[in-house]
Amino acid sequence: MSSSDRNGWSAGNEVRSVRLVNKPNTDRPEVSSYAGKRPEYFEGARADFVDDLPGHAKVLEIGCGAGGTGALALATGRAVRYHGVEIEPSAAKAAAERLTEVLVGDVEQIDLPWKPGYFDALFMSEVLEHLRDPWTVLRRLRPLVRRGGLVCASSPNVAHYRIIQMMLAGRWTLESEGAMDATHLRWFTPESYAEMFTTCGFVVDSIAPLVPLTVKQRVAAAATRHPHLFWVQVNLRGHVPA
Repeated sequence: MSSSDRNGWSAGNEVRSVRLVNKPNTDRPEVSSYAGKRPEYFEGARADFVDDLPGHAKVLEIGCGAGGTGALALATGRAVRYHGVEIEPSAAKAAAERLTEVLVGDVEQIDLPWKPGYFDALFMSEVLEHLRDPWTVLRRLRPLVRRGGLVCASSPNVAHYRIIQMMLAGRWTLESEGAMDATHLRWFTPESYAEMFTTCGFVVDSIAPLVPLTVKQRVAAAATRHPHLFWVQVNLRGHVPA
């Protein structure tokens, strides 16, 4: 893969590096549960995250995939350095050709080498639901972001009406992708998602659906007085206290 992504975003001429981080020794070899995912699973760019950057930022992305968001941030000048952590080696290898630095490993197990306050922004797109203990991870990440630094995160909403309908029917059907992805270990409602960040020392500035509700959905939300029933994903913005 070249240093430009499929949409023509150039990642610039920053020095790239990739670190293969050794995992703790175990009694059996560890196999990535993401190895069977389609390549498209790791692609894509969160333009909405990039748009919120202050410009010339140093960014840390957990679960950077193949580096699409970072490539966009670097190409537009919103980021001057973009560091990622990615558990899937093939995606990390692709990201390393586009980003400043990529650590390959499980963020819950590896050492994070950066100094406190080094980053201006922290990105986590559809990541925290995959972790065993996202609360501990957030507490570890918080000191790495400067005071007043931006945090952008999103995860599926378990309180969506379709999931509730499935549960009312007595089912809990896991799938290869989406809200019921079989690799998900944690589940959040909009309220519990915001509470997690607050508990871990972040200030939550806004929480909203990732995709704006349609007119029909807004009418239904007003009728039921439960707008979260129509949020497919929870989209959070916050910051580290000044």
